[in-house]
Amino acid sequence: MRRTEYDAGQAAKRLKVPVAAFRWARHTDLVPAPDVPPSQWSRAAVEAMDADTIQAAMPTPPISGGAAADRIADALGTPNPTVYGEKTKVTAFVVRRFVDRGLLVDLSANPDGTLHHPGQVDQVCRREDLAELVAADTPLGPEQAAARLGVRRVEFDHMVRLGWVRSPQSIEVRFGTSRAGAVDVALYRSADVDAIPAAHPEVDWEQLRAVEKGRRSPLASLRPEPAAAPA
Repeated sequence: MRRTEYDAGQAAKRLKVPVAAFRWARHTDLVPAPDVPPSQWSRAAVEAMDADTIQAAMPTPPISGGAAADRIADALGTPNPTVYGEKTKVTAFVVRRFVDRGLLVDLSANPDGTLHHPGQVDQVCRREDLAELVAADTPLGPEQAAARLGVRRVEFDHMVRLGWVRSPQSIEVRFGTSRAGAVDVALYRSADVDAIPAAHPEVDWEQLRAVEKGRRSPLASLRPEPAAAPA
């Protein structure tokens, strides 16, 4: 039975091109928008596509988020370490935030990793504001975020509860070698954490930062604002 509708992977297979190249060609409009709802192409549409043009738009294989992070770190003059255990200068978390910003396109369909066009990564690496972008998107764990704000961890936990800051991504942290000791740790963008005080001038930040260990948090009695009704 002949297939009449194709998703991206099936269309790439029929055209004998890498699926990442197909997705990049779609991003750059070399491949037209799907003509079969919700996101598939008809047989006629696929047969009209030029495989050579798609392949030429991405002549080298995609690189992983980790490899993209390494290139960004190199561009900043602060290469990521090659020795396990040393602090990474630019992480895949930053790369994911660049995807959120629209600076990079994720060519994968894997929620656990990203793939990127090497040329687009190199273009981002040439940006004059690269250092500022990386600084804004650098990840902070809850303890680091609390220390950055000069408050106790309990205060920061209340800020999360109140919806003042949101985590775009979590990572699994293991204690020992067994997954039984693994926990998910939320990560926060540095820029989002830095923006909290200005966004909440109703808080006496000097007083909040002076609360002693063991004392009840001034934020404990606050309640999250109700979500706005949909328009």
